[in-house]
Amino acid sequence: MSTPNERSAYLMRAGLVRNVRTGEHLTTFVVSGVSTVLITRLILGLSGYPQIGGKGLHIAHVLPGGLLMLVAIFLLLAYVGPVVRPAAALVGGVGFGLFIDEVGKFITSDNNYFYQPTAAIVYVVFVLIVLASRFFTNRRPLDPRERLANVVDHAVEGVAGGLSKRRSAEATEQLNRVDPGVVAWSETRSLLLACPPDEVELAAPVDIAWRAVQRGFERLATHPYAPTIAVAVLVVQAIGAPAIAAGIRFNDGRLLTDLPVLGVAAGSLLSATFTVRGGWRLRRGDRVRAVRLFELAVLVSLLVTQVFQFAGTQFAAVGGMTLDLILFGLLGAERNRLRQAAAPAVTPKMWGLPPDPDAPRFPLDPGDPS
Repeated sequence: MSTPNERSAYLMRAGLVRNVRTGEHLTTFVVSGVSTVLITRLILGLSGYPQIGGKGLHIAHVLPGGLLMLVAIFLLLAYVGPVVRPAAALVGGVGFGLFIDEVGKFITSDNNYFYQPTAAIVYVVFVLIVLASRFFTNRRPLDPRERLANVVDHAVEGVAGGLSKRRSAEATEQLNRVDPGVVAWSETRSLLLACPPDEVELAAPVDIAWRAVQRGFERLATHPYAPTIAVAVLVVQAIGAPAIAAGIRFNDGRLLTDLPVLGVAAGSLLSATFTVRGGWRLRRGDRVRAVRLFELAVLVSLLVTQVFQFAGTQFAAVGGMTLDLILFGLLGAERNRLRQAAAPAVTPKMWGLPPDPDAPRFPLDPGDPS
């Protein structure tokens, strides 16, 4: 059996080098895709589901979705460097959202856009994308050579058009996390130093949005009432989700044998169990373990409760999903804060964003007398 280091070396020899911001880009893709599905359904519902075309023709929104995915692929194939990837993730996510929204037409013989399990299918597809991305990014740690390759990726932008303070800070952060003994470390540092400074860069709304979200979650996590509110929301969801599902499905006459209702009830019970255990740990002062248990409660809600909720209530389950995502972001920020407090010298920032644009541009080579 090959070791993780051997697999990593083989993949890098094959040219498969991972991006340090893979998780962030895939999250952008998923958020834009889910938002597109919800906005599309809302607009179509408010406008009475109009037919675009006429005289026997209908231009389904799967077509502009495919076009946007083509644009995203073109951007990734036509341009080098890290700047284009957030935009490609956003455009590709919107295109995929328009595509997957019409899944009901693809799997039914009568091309039924309103096929009832559609909401659950769409939700499961995005959940699988998230799980696959987490497996891809977390199954083995980044090799130092991969980190160094990501620094060189920044240099691609710098050689052509210069580096701003923000981009320099990102490159410095990555270079500081690579042992200077790694092959080509000194050459990479020299290449970065050769990049001229340039404060003119394309607007990066995705990066700006990520930084705003990060700061918001960090502020919320440090609020004194944050733990109480998080527990209260989890308890309300554990009680409210089965009640909502049962209320909507009551008219079917199959309440006690209805799979979505039973699934929501089982997921809510398991989530409530983790919530109670987390609350008990919090009262005993074990904040780290409490946060982990609360995260498990939210994950159960996202991966079990919400799946059956979407199956039973279709897109009416969006509110519960949104609350779960907010809680998950809040708990993730708190987990990172606790980890940084325990080991501030080695803990990376969430999403790998630059620590301080005004910090020294690049570390000195240990063998450099300057």
